[in-house]
Amino acid sequence: MTTTSEPAAATPEPAASVRAAAIERTGWGTGFHLWQPRNACLWIYLAVVGYGTWHAFAVINTTARAYAPALVASTLIFAVYGALFWWFTTRIDRYSRLPLTLAVAAFVWGGLGATFTIAISANNALLSIYQKTLGQSWVMSWGPGLAAPFSEELGKGAGVLLLMFLASRTVRTAYDGFILGAFCGLGFQIFEDVLYALQSAPAEFGSHQMETSLQTVALRMATGFTSHILYSAVFCAGLVYLIGTAAQRRRPGLGLGLMLTAMVLHFLWDSPTGLSGGNLAVTWLLILLFTLLGIAVVSTVFRLTVGPEREAMRAVMTPEVDNGALTPAELDALSGGWKQRRTYRRGGGLGDRRRRRHRLEAAHDLADEIAKAGGRETDRVGYARAELVRFGRADGS
Repeated sequence: MTTTSEPAAATPEPAASVRAAAIERTGWGTGFHLWQPRNACLWIYLAVVGYGTWHAFAVINTTARAYAPALVASTLIFAVYGALFWWFTTRIDRYSRLPLTLAVAAFVWGGLGATFTIAISANNALLSIYQKTLGQSWVMSWGPGLAAPFSEELGKGAGVLLLMFLASRTVRTAYDGFILGAFCGLGFQIFEDVLYALQSAPAEFGSHQMETSLQTVALRMATGFTSHILYSAVFCAGLVYLIGTAAQRRRPGLGLGLMLTAMVLHFLWDSPTGLSGGNLAVTWLLILLFTLLGIAVVSTVFRLTVGPEREAMRAVMTPEVDNGALTPAELDALSGGWKQRRTYRRGGGLGDRRRRRHRLEAAHDLADEIAKAGGRETDRVGYARAELVRFGRADGS
């Protein structure tokens, strides 16, 4: 017979110490407030984002009247596209989760600061220098690949660096940098894609603005999942390794290597025409190879950085096994990867999978509440534990 009585909440002293140390080390549960008027990083952030907002408005205002249909259509499509990527990024941040306000700050920097303040001006300047010194033909083949990786990755990374100093108690691990970089890259990609769609609308004097802009939208969506989100996640994980934090030992060689890797991937992606010699079939083959390479790299960096996060989840939730709220199998699924979660969900009958999924979600909520409370017992922790118990243990007890 299944019982829903709440297990004892008392945590043995050694386990409580390990739990508190894990929460402190990762900064899990620490809130974030952007408004820090005594922190110079805030004013740099606001100045760069403010100028980018003004520049974006100026660009849109000059073309919106003539190409409003293309602007509205591309914005709506990319809004849905961006929401899907936002959901995916929040789903992989399933251990010591970052505050929503911090993710939004990274997204805004990527979309307005890095794009309209840094990248557009820097790219135009570099391409102008290349054209004057090396010629138009060379610029068409190699210019984007030797401009964007520098200005765009450094521009996005600058925002994450500012946020590291604005949220020094929260951004503690390379995995935090990985996630923040992904949100920053998402903002950059969405705003850049809308800009590309708007710039393509005037083709043929705007007579087919919807058709040309939607073609650009389709191309950018098809290639977007291995673009800025991937580069920025890898680059910013390296940035945290390079700088170091109170919890992350400095590893400058690894950090610089990851940052350089992100730039190289960006260069390869922007240079298929030059690398293929203009051969269309070879160009598409290279794009496919670079896509697979990018996925392999970001998967490797994910596995490299996520280890301490999983250890923290296990340390925080092990006492819940001791007091009977969780089973060892559930703890493995909670602190493991997708394979462990899939094994756990499929461990019961077909009708039991939904309950097991709810158990994992409730366990995540409990972990977040424990972290916010600093490992102490509070009413919110007790309520979250009661919700977990309400779904019943996986072993039926």
